[in-house]
Amino acid sequence: MRDAIEKADVLIEALGWIRRFRNKVTVIKLGGSVMENPDALRHCLIDIVFMETVGMRPVVIHGGGAAISRAMAEAKIEPNFIQGRRYTDDATLKIVEEVLAGKVCQHITQEVEDIGGRAMSLNLDPQCVLFGERMTLPGENGEEIDLGHVGTVTEVDRATIENLCYAGQVPIIPSMCIDKATGQKLNVNADTAANAVAEALGAEKLVFLSDVNGVRLDKDNPDTLVHSLNREKAVEMIKTGQIASGMIPKVEACLETLERGVSKIHIIDGRLRHSLLLEIYTNTGVGTEIVL
Repeated sequence: MRDAIEKADVLIEALGWIRRFRNKVTVIKLGGSVMENPDALRHCLIDIVFMETVGMRPVVIHGGGAAISRAMAEAKIEPNFIQGRRYTDDATLKIVEEVLAGKVCQHITQEVEDIGGRAMSLNLDPQCVLFGERMTLPGENGEEIDLGHVGTVTEVDRATIENLCYAGQVPIIPSMCIDKATGQKLNVNADTAANAVAEALGAEKLVFLSDVNGVRLDKDNPDTLVHSLNREKAVEMIKTGQIASGMIPKVEACLETLERGVSKIHIIDGRLRHSLLLEIYTNTGVGTEIVL
């Protein structure tokens, strides 16, 4: 009986959050080791189906870097990374499209359906919702560094995504876009794609499923998790080096996205079973919540 009462208490705790986030859009970025662990991915997708079932409107943006690298190795194509970005020539783009917009996107969509949810793959063909333009990186001497077919999102087809959400479907969007002017398909960083979609939809939440449990006072100690982070505290932690290396651009991008209308951003460990539900529907959460 005690176990049953404890379960009921959990549901009551979740009730307030369920009511608060009903009909609100949450953008979820899938990537990293979550995509490489079938059990972790399935539990994340179960959480997403739960969210849609109780009235939230989840939208999934996914990467697939490890799968792309494996496919390139099989094709005997040597990867080339420039400042953390994958240089994308014609041969690489073909593999990115086949893996990311093809196999990975379809796999996630089918998994959601198998769990009992409804999902729609927005994988460029026949339906594209992300549009953009080619991007370059600044070099040391001010010159522009070419990245090949790599782009940044400048436009999101908000109506198509929202219509799917209203119909009870989970949009599954690969991190690729099309240049409307040329029709060229472009490879896009999944984090920046997720930011663009969250901004366009005016999302209540943007959730990054990471390999760590969030921002930490000591980056090597998961027990030093910072549960809530605002701009002032974030800037201070960057200055002191507590936020360092790859976490710096992620946090800075989060702050920029918040300024453009997204209410809250969460960084959580996607490998933790049901981390999405624990973060959204409990009072304490399991990751870092970033607010202005």
